[in-house]
Amino acid sequence: MAEKKLPAKLPVTVPPGLTVHPELRPYLAQLPPFSDPYEDIEATRERFRGLLALRPADRTGVSSERYDITRPDGSALTVEVYRPERAEAEVNEKNEKHEQGEEGEEGEKGEKGEKARESREAGAAGAAGAAGEAGESREAEDDLLPAVLHFHGGGYAIGRSMPGQDRSAIALCRELPAIVVTVEYRLAPEHRYPAGVEDCYLALEWTAKQANDLGIDADRIAVTGNSAGGGLSAAVALMARDRGGPALVYQSMCVPDVDDRAAEQPIPAMPEDEGADSENGAGTGVLPNPWLNSLRTVRLAWQHYLPEGTTVPDAYASPARATDLSGLPPAYVMVCDLDPLRDTGLAYARRLMDAGVPVTVHNVPGAWHGFELQAPDTRLARETKAHWKGQLRSALYPERAGGTVVA
Repeated sequence: MAEKKLPAKLPVTVPPGLTVHPELRPYLAQLPPFSDPYEDIEATRERFRGLLALRPADRTGVSSERYDITRPDGSALTVEVYRPERAEAEVNEKNEKHEQGEEGEEGEKGEKGEKARESREAGAAGAAGAAGEAGESREAEDDLLPAVLHFHGGGYAIGRSMPGQDRSAIALCRELPAIVVTVEYRLAPEHRYPAGVEDCYLALEWTAKQANDLGIDADRIAVTGNSAGGGLSAAVALMARDRGGPALVYQSMCVPDVDDRAAEQPIPAMPEDEGADSENGAGTGVLPNPWLNSLRTVRLAWQHYLPEGTTVPDAYASPARATDLSGLPPAYVMVCDLDPLRDTGLAYARRLMDAGVPVTVHNVPGAWHGFELQAPDTRLARETKAHWKGQLRSALYPERAGGTVVA
């Protein structure tokens, strides 16, 4: 198919003072026109699954296993645990030795048998001490990997990867390395807030409790997500602090949707919308406007995520509504110039700083929301992903970073 030639002057209006990154200019013509993803949400999800199926992920060096976690109402929350294959082999070997040791101690009433039972039941923090002289559990830190809970984006309504195909999880698992837990949280609009975020927090609790059996260092658990997943990461960090839950070592938020008030930004009259309905962008013969289309999608996402009739959401729905951001884990906030979520993301980062939270901020110049999906092979996309992964690596392996940022 011949590539669509761009006009000399792009008819795309961006916020004042900003321009499209030169490397991304050719990709503007390939952007689809705006459409309401919620008009037929099942059809939208099916199209998304179809696109994923066209390009299976490279799972080299990575394995995964799915688990069901029982919710309070008895239903099942599915998570998928990705791990480096070497780590999986070590976990299986150690678990086998542990089980053999327990079988040999069957019927013993002494101290050693009691310790074996404690080791089996204890969480990651207590397991190393309980294993004691027998050395049956993972007492050496070198045997444990950090964990990253990955919450997918997609406007709280789509974005769930096919089983074993989460590209972000595979990349983190392989390159950090880390054990990555992806969460199939309930989706809007069928399941509005707080269903999705409660699922994500439940997955954090489960990961911490199962840390020893999964080969995870419970002192090195982070959360990350893109867009809606970034908002969920921020919310889970708040919940863990407020509920006295598992301690997080890091919260990584990429183009995060942390503030419902982003949806209140007015849609300006743009030259490409002249003579068209400015709400649906029904202009013809012009390039799609990624800033406007993202804003339209953000508006719809919040309308379908929050319970009907909500006027002022709470902080676990919209983290920027939190009045106190102190005591939260160090954070990474990545934003893009041509993204209506940029300013709310930067404002949240600034408030974290003012609350004494260490924050790394990274702005991608001239890029729009989700640009790395349309232009994955550009240097800008590769550098953006490398920065995100490098910051997570530094947080999870501080001894390797030597106190400096790993890019």
